[in-house]
Amino acid sequence: MRVLLVEDDPMIGEAIQGALRDASYATDWVKNGQTALATLDCQHYDLVLLDLGLPGKDGLDVLTSIRAKDNPISLLIITARDGLNDRLRGLDGGADDYVLKPFEMAELLARMRAVLRRKGGAATPVLSNGVVSLDPATKEAAIHGGSPVQLSNREFSLLQALLIRPGAILSRSALEDRIYGWGEEVESNAVEFLIHALRRKLGSGVIKNVRGVGWMVSKSA
Repeated sequence: MRVLLVEDDPMIGEAIQGALRDASYATDWVKNGQTALATLDCQHYDLVLLDLGLPGKDGLDVLTSIRAKDNPISLLIITARDGLNDRLRGLDGGADDYVLKPFEMAELLARMRAVLRRKGGAATPVLSNGVVSLDPATKEAAIHGGSPVQLSNREFSLLQALLIRPGAILSRSALEDRIYGWGEEVESNAVEFLIHALRRKLGSGVIKNVRGVGWMVSKSA
């Protein structure tokens, strides 16, 4: 799962980016609205965390520009602006949620999961294709309702990427894109290593290899 953080305060931005990476989100951080819009034009993201008090181009103007392009990306406003008018403009302008600073990271992460769940049309927080289930809150996976096993951050990120689109084949580069943010070294054969680890924990048939194309999990019947 890849997140774009748009935050001009260096201390806040560094803290949020670190917490998101610890929570298994590949996170890229930009510090102004123009860079955010340019980045969204050339890189796929699953969610945007958008501050409002940005230099140059205000966050609400950034939101307007994103939605004017019919970009349906999940977007949470994170801001110290607590006025009713700002909240209404943000939500009516297309934000999926409005989170006031200061906030606890646990709450922000829960709100992110809720937004992603709603956008994905899921009624429950657990991802499943009918064979394997994955709980984003605990990073535990289970087969056929059996005992859950704990996954590492990157094991979780890879399995989540596949379970969000069961039946779709994801290439090596697509999976790396979900696992690594800017500046993070992509380890040699990382995808194969993670898939091997997941198969060892969950069974060899959980993730299927489509030779020369990529990997997938089966679609629910």
